[in-house]
Amino acid sequence: MRISLNWLRELVDITLAPEELAETLTFAGFEVEDIEDRRKLADGVVVGKVLEVQPHPNADKLRVCQVDIGNANGPLNIVCGAANVRAGAYVPVATSGTYLPAIDLKIRASKLRGVRSEGMICSLAEVGLEKEAAGIHIFEQENLQLGSDVRPLLNLEDVILDLTATANRADALSMVGVAREVAALTGATLKLPEAPELSIASRIGGLKLKISDPGACPTYIGTVMEGIKIEPSPDWLQQRLQAAGVRPINNVVDVTNYVLLEWGQPLHAFDRDRLLAIAGGNSLTIGVRFANSGESLKTLDGQSRTLQPQTLLITANDKPVALAGVMGGEETEVHNGTQNIVLEAALFDSVAIRRSARSLGLRTEASTRFERGVNQAELGIATKRAIALLSELAGGTLSTQEVADTRPDPATWTRSIELRLDRINQILGPVELEDEIGEILPEDVERILTALGCQLKRGDSEESIQWTVTVPPYRYRDLEREIDLIEEVARLYGYNNFCEDLPDKTELGYLSLEQQLMRQLREAFRAAGLTELVQYSLVKPTDDRQIHLANPLFAEYSALRTDLLSGLIDACQYNLEQGNGILNGFEMGRVFWREEEGFLEADSIAGILGGDPTQGRWVKGGHESPMTWYEAKGVLESVFERLGMSVEYQPNRQDHRFHPGRTASLWLQGKRLGNLGQLHPQLRSQYGLPDAVYAFEMDLDVLLDALAQDESLTPRFKPYPTFPASDRDIAFFAPEKVSVAEIERTTLNAGKPLLESVQLFDEYRGESVPKGQRSLAFRLVYRASDRTLVAEEVETLHQKVRESLVEKFGVTLRV
Repeated sequence: MRISLNWLRELVDITLAPEELAETLTFAGFEVEDIEDRRKLADGVVVGKVLEVQPHPNADKLRVCQVDIGNANGPLNIVCGAANVRAGAYVPVATSGTYLPAIDLKIRASKLRGVRSEGMICSLAEVGLEKEAAGIHIFEQENLQLGSDVRPLLNLEDVILDLTATANRADALSMVGVAREVAALTGATLKLPEAPELSIASRIGGLKLKISDPGACPTYIGTVMEGIKIEPSPDWLQQRLQAAGVRPINNVVDVTNYVLLEWGQPLHAFDRDRLLAIAGGNSLTIGVRFANSGESLKTLDGQSRTLQPQTLLITANDKPVALAGVMGGEETEVHNGTQNIVLEAALFDSVAIRRSARSLGLRTEASTRFERGVNQAELGIATKRAIALLSELAGGTLSTQEVADTRPDPATWTRSIELRLDRINQILGPVELEDEIGEILPEDVERILTALGCQLKRGDSEESIQWTVTVPPYRYRDLEREIDLIEEVARLYGYNNFCEDLPDKTELGYLSLEQQLMRQLREAFRAAGLTELVQYSLVKPTDDRQIHLANPLFAEYSALRTDLLSGLIDACQYNLEQGNGILNGFEMGRVFWREEEGFLEADSIAGILGGDPTQGRWVKGGHESPMTWYEAKGVLESVFERLGMSVEYQPNRQDHRFHPGRTASLWLQGKRLGNLGQLHPQLRSQYGLPDAVYAFEMDLDVLLDALAQDESLTPRFKPYPTFPASDRDIAFFAPEKVSVAEIERTTLNAGKPLLESVQLFDEYRGESVPKGQRSLAFRLVYRASDRTLVAEEVETLHQKVRESLVEKFGVTLRV
């Protein structure tokens, strides 16, 4: 917001220089982005009187002027190209040596088409008051002092602060709000404008109100004023609007904009006769309702807008005439022929206005203030202020006023908050006093909060000092809790007055054990060729196990995810649609779900992989070789081997997302780790994925617990074998229901202590194999660490392995 210092000084007695005030506001949380010193725009420009105007001898469009600036050396000879220059006019003159920053020009005496020019007669554009100008500026006043500074005449003795307020400070979007803040910061006296009391002789049937949704519009004040005379606003009003960056239009519209800037209360003026014409009758009912599908409205910017059901409207006899709290309609705007107006002053719900403005892609000064929240306690003051100015500047006569008010009792417009001195010092820490370091004193707290308009009632106890703080209505929205008051104390006490000393003892940073193990896990999965993905924890709601958000930004992100795999499948589908092939990736993150005992959460890790694992196809004649189950399993095996883990695989059919015959549950140290499997055909068909797509999902806590054990954290050296190994093969028919993992486990137990490894190297099903069985062949490696094994030892142990397999699984040994 652009803050005029001249205007601000009328509201609060400040003597600070602009730079000091800007620094004070910035330290208090109101960032001053720019200081525009308007005094520099016309530094060196003086009042002159055109004595004589003659045609230029060498240019048809130029004129040679004799201009008196009160100089003892006589009038200046100035060449001017403006068509409106005339003898006897008082004009602004930039003398030789003057720099005009608005056009980046330094004036020098020079010749123009052979005629010497000793200065420049200025337009308002050349002194930075307008973007474009058709001619030079001519002062309306008479008998001005020649050679005097033009800045007081052009209101260029002002300094503009470009102020940015935080989103929670809706009160700072007004001159009154900024004045209150400056008064609290500097201790200066506040002088707020007074609104005169009005006597209204209400005319029966002159105006009616119909508020369809009081929640969206708690208060609406409609005022009819007659006998309006539309004309330009006086200079003082136009200059204040221009200083704030607002273009003057006419006296009625300018008054509504002026009150908006002064009190932060958006107002709107309708042409009453146009409202009656649209309403189609002699009676007028102003309504507030949400738009119906298919309705449209042409707004003040000349655009016809198709309205959405969430768009809040102002209606005349139920016909749309304005976007409530956003922008008026073109058909009912105040124009040069307006004689009667309806002045709107209302309170609109911030959420309703935000949705309404967003639905139309429109943001205005009014909607910005309504979205942040308008002070409901000062609505009447702003209305009276506007009516008084309209009566003074436009000659309007107050005719009728109707009010629809559903606001709660004024006693509820404030709130009381308990504030403890101990809590203040605990949060803010020590401060620098005159000669020592101490704590914030009670009198400082009382001084600061009183300056902000709060009322304090002190209630000391044996334990600490505390207050009951009553918040003023204009700070009702942002001062809600004790911590908000503590922030205000810190802000006005001065952040630079708090101690900056670091603690006496510091130590080097380090990674916790969990962080180290997480990095180790990521490294292992990346080393296996998987890319780490990071996806949103918020997903589209699909089932009752999900935890739903109470205030989601979008419906597509209104629930917390219950698994990681669904997001990976979506990412894989997107990758394929973009022509990038199967995605090989993994994700580590948190999942959430709902059960009878409440909300639960856990850390998980999941991955998806598939496609042709080879880099080139020239050896296969250009054909793809999709990843097999064993290759997918091998990726996980490489990860587990890198982590030093021994994971068992068991057949599993419980997860409906996986192929029932190609899924295994993973077990680590007797604990259920997760699942690995090929995606179910129906699921793959739904997402348009190829056959060879595999996925895994594991409990991250089980992995971390295994990695956190001493034997994993402290690797032990195992000497390399120095004696040769002896290997034997064993083949047999085994029932299909018996897993290879069970056979390997039994074999290793039976072959202790000399059996070093067991490896499956052949599986066959078909001819010569009994029904319901399969032929398996294993290679067993025997080795001793202290000697070379003899054949008798190996055969004895090997026979023991055969007998164990026959006894436990009923296998049929093959010779």
